[in-house]
Amino acid sequence: MTNQKRGHRDLVAWQLGMDLAAAVYDLVRQLPSIERFGLRLQLTKAAGSVPANIAEGYGLLTKAQFRKHLRIANGSLKEVETHLELALRVGMLSESNVSPALQIAARLGAVIRGLGQSLS
Repeated sequence: MTNQKRGHRDLVAWQLGMDLAAAVYDLVRQLPSIERFGLRLQLTKAAGSVPANIAEGYGLLTKAQFRKHLRIANGSLKEVETHLELALRVGMLSESNVSPALQIAARLGAVIRGLGQSLS
């Protein structure tokens, strides 16, 4: 195997974003079916938006655009965290199930902030 860069897939932020999105998709399967168009939809859209915006910003090839999309990804990340906290508060998900996703989210937030600062 060669040591070629694969672009956005090499970014730790993108990799963690994908990990978070996969964790969220696993979690929403536990939500009641009545939440199909509510919390489940909100969570999956926001979770998918995180790595998508990281990839899009990277692909635009300017630091300014990349920083802008990192800010959008961070906003979507905060949306995911909020929806997960809400699911906990109303008893739809347990803390033991949500905790791993929130840990990924916390690490991802730090990575996004660091990446954004490195582009300044």
